[in-house]
Amino acid sequence: MQTIASQRKIVVSADGTGLVSQAGGLLLLKTLQVTGLDKALSAQLERWRPSRAVHDPGKVIADLAVSLALGGDCLADIAMLRSQPELFGSVASDPTVSRLIDRLAANPARALKAIRTARSTARTRAWALAGQDAPGADDELIPLDIDATIVIAHSDKQQAAPTWKKTFGFHPMTVFADHGAGAAGEPLAIMLRAGNCGSNTAADHIDATALALAQLPKHRRRQVLIRADSGGGTHDFLSWLTKPGRRLAYSIGFSLTDDIQQAILTLPPDAWTPAYDADGQVRAGAWVAELTGMLDLSAWPKGMRVIVRKERPHPGAQLRFTDIDGHRFTCFVTNTRRGQLADLELRHRRRARCEDRIRCAKDTGLRNLPLHDFTQNQVWCEIVALACELIAWMQMLALHGTPACRYEPKRLRLRLFAVAGRLVRGGRRLRLRIAAAWPWARQITAAFARLHALPAPT
Repeated sequence: MQTIASQRKIVVSADGTGLVSQAGGLLLLKTLQVTGLDKALSAQLERWRPSRAVHDPGKVIADLAVSLALGGDCLADIAMLRSQPELFGSVASDPTVSRLIDRLAANPARALKAIRTARSTARTRAWALAGQDAPGADDELIPLDIDATIVIAHSDKQQAAPTWKKTFGFHPMTVFADHGAGAAGEPLAIMLRAGNCGSNTAADHIDATALALAQLPKHRRRQVLIRADSGGGTHDFLSWLTKPGRRLAYSIGFSLTDDIQQAILTLPPDAWTPAYDADGQVRAGAWVAELTGMLDLSAWPKGMRVIVRKERPHPGAQLRFTDIDGHRFTCFVTNTRRGQLADLELRHRRRARCEDRIRCAKDTGLRNLPLHDFTQNQVWCEIVALACELIAWMQMLALHGTPACRYEPKRLRLRLFAVAGRLVRGGRRLRLRIAAAWPWARQITAAFARLHALPAPT
């Protein structure tokens, strides 16, 4: 019998020179530069720089975002960058980082506004550099998906509270811009809330949507489709979306009321049309119909349509009391006037991609809020948003059209970011040499070439 143990004895020593790990993080640094995010952060956070300070606050926040994008989950993980100054430059010490977070948290309204302004400025440039690959460049609506999520707290932190899922922690509201099935998405807002906040609080939906719209380039702010689950189906939120002059499209889940259930029972069989699957093909066992003309919608915004979906639950699914004749029913409302019902319902169902974006954000620092004060964790959420945006912009600018454009953070770290390399000096240049045997080496070098070809910000 052959053993699977290694036959070769490997001796380990810590005396290597010129070697760097996380060499793929250079993609993130280059994205910082070409989008102008580094300069925007430095300009917006200049007021928080003490006299005779060595480290720029904008550079510190950018370094924290890069460390989260590379897999960190606390302030101390910035040491991963500090240990490699040849690659990441001069990085602040842990006490300096902590003091900066404290200074920002002391004036949260102004600090959050400064970081958000820098993000908006960089996003406008990133989308301009992407050209036809940017969201909305095809004149189609840009879906903004709103959803709340639970972040567990394992210690007593400020405003951590019992949640509706009988856990303990926070209940932030998030808004993501969906880049479509063939790409990722980017967070426009991560609004931290106490754990006992509701899922259908109209004021929070309005605040989160306003923050998200402010992040979009000005010429795209009326090219928007707001999508949410039934938590957003409230009078106040729908009235705010349809306020004269706002010009926002929406597709929002709606609760099954008694009137809706009665209307479903009176629908004739020929009112139902087949629903589509994720590929736009007819799906067996699912149908859609419109209920607008059968309901009294006078108390709701003008032009609101109510569309219902009927499907047979998958084997093993537990039926609910709202299920009729063994079928499951779900409703949503929209102000879109044109299009087939099946297309509108498929468009609404694609809101589920928001769950993927939230999972990626939790893999990039949102899973655990590491600080005690609520205002400190608000700043942390902005850094998480920066990290997620760096990844999304890097994929949009450097990896578009490749399989890596759809990689989630874990796979990006495993295949692209974590690659080791050797720094070689010669001819007044510094060269990063990646192992030729690395399976994704050509993908990494091609991504670098794309970023280097982009014009520098002025």
